Amino acid sequence: MDRINIAGAGIAGLSAAIALAEKGIPSLLISVQPSERAQSVMAEGGINACLDTMGEHDTVEEHFRDTMKGGVFIADEDAVRSLTSHAPEMIDFLERIGVPFNRENGHVIQRNFGGQKKKRTAFARSSTGKIIMSALIDEVRRYEAAGLVRRLCHHNVTGIDIRRTDSGLSCEGLWLCDTYTDRMYYSRGHVIAAWGGMNGLFPGHTTGTAANTGRLTADVFLRGVTLSDLEFIQYHPTTVDIGSKRLLLTEAARGEGGKLFIERDRKPWYFMEELYPESGSLSPRDVVSREMYRVCQRDDCKPPVYLDMRMIDKPTWESKLSDLRSWIIYHLGTDPVKEPVAVSPGIHFFMGGIDVDKRHRTDAVGLYAAGECACQYHGANRLGGNSLLGALWGGRQAAYTAAEETGECENGEPAAVGESEGFDVTAYDAGAAEMCGILVSGLGIVRDEQTMRSALDRLDGFADAHRDDPLHAGAVLGQAMLLSALARRESRGAHSRSDHPQRDDERFGRRTYCRYKDGKIQIQI
Repeated sequence: MDRINIAGAGIAGLSAAIALAEKGIPSLLISVQPSERAQSVMAEGGINACLDTMGEHDTVEEHFRDTMKGGVFIADEDAVRSLTSHAPEMIDFLERIGVPFNRENGHVIQRNFGGQKKKRTAFARSSTGKIIMSALIDEVRRYEAAGLVRRLCHHNVTGIDIRRTDSGLSCEGLWLCDTYTDRMYYSRGHVIAAWGGMNGLFPGHTTGTAANTGRLTADVFLRGVTLSDLEFIQYHPTTVDIGSKRLLLTEAARGEGGKLFIERDRKPWYFMEELYPESGSLSPRDVVSREMYRVCQRDDCKPPVYLDMRMIDKPTWESKLSDLRSWIIYHLGTDPVKEPVAVSPGIHFFMGGIDVDKRHRTDAVGLYAAGECACQYHGANRLGGNSLLGALWGGRQAAYTAAEETGECENGEPAAVGESEGFDVTAYDAGAAEMCGILVSGLGIVRDEQTMRSALDRLDGFADAHRDDPLHAGAVLGQAMLLSALARRESRGAHSRSDHPQRDDERFGRRTYCRYKDGKIQIQI
């Protein structure tokens, strides 16, 4: 059986490699950096699953309903049912390969997370992503030793070979560049995209690694692959500027009792508890970020927002949040046990990306996508704790589908692409910094027609100026994000418009699809 290419070695990529190896199917696991430095390592708070270990009578159906509600009802219902129903199975798998979730009296402890009424988030201290990744890496190494996984670390994927046939798009393989030797070469076969979100378009404004540039999403978009829901960008409410990026202060801190406040008349005003008495500071992330924006806009002096964690008890800090406290002390010089921490929203997750069906197929035969680069489970806003689950289950689903369909790609005339036309990665990454200011000005927490049109006009000029270099693809992706946001003339989840503040289910209660054809971006809602 042909080897399957996996582009990306975070949780989605590792999960896909393991699932293929379990079926005896070889894979090529490609990444720029070692898995130990993947974005997935940075996930802190936990992973959702209905285990009902906390005596709250939680059910899979409630997990499904919370996920659909959090995404404001535009996520794929069949896909979300598959995700939530298999979540307990994923926790069992992780425990079998050695993930030491926090336990008490023999049971996995679960905590509260935003947008969910039941304690459903399993965790390993405040380093859940790092600990899960360590277990997955070890599991993959077993299959490397058996010859079923071949790692190509320090390799850039410079392009995806997508061809047009009489029956549509077909993915035939990908081009690679060894970053040590600059050698370019081609790997034939089906491709599982697991290359993460579009953080590199927003340097300094995102909690994610800039190594996730978004350039491969731009590449497949220009080659005809459909993207969806690009307007939905999650701003995490509790981040801190540390220079080159935003430091995430995990939602687990609020799950364990931390609260947000601003000072009024020299006293703390815990505004989320007053405005949202049922969920308070643990409301969905889009709600919290939007209210932080609004309370500061109402006050002429624009007061800082603080995360108050002083009420969290010592045992909780020691057993559940010790890593978080260490990071805050190291990066900020502040001990959160003694002092509140000034926070502000930062870009954290891209709900939109490559459009896939519930089996993780794109509209190019032979190309599958999983993890943050794919769009499927999260709708208009992702619930905390569902990203690790979506990457883990999505990687397995993409692998199962690829395993069934490998060898089915039709041969077609190649498009006008080749090794020499792959991305100049250095040039692309440097130029992406220029686009950042334009995109941030139009795709903030609260948007309106004027600011988005202004950003689009500026980006159109940028795209024209770079029409003959690798930056053009990134600029087109940015244009698609802005056009998607302009087309959705309502407020829904992470897409909030001051000029259209209401939700409009009749006109916009569905997904946004983005296609690039004959040099033009087409938007469909």
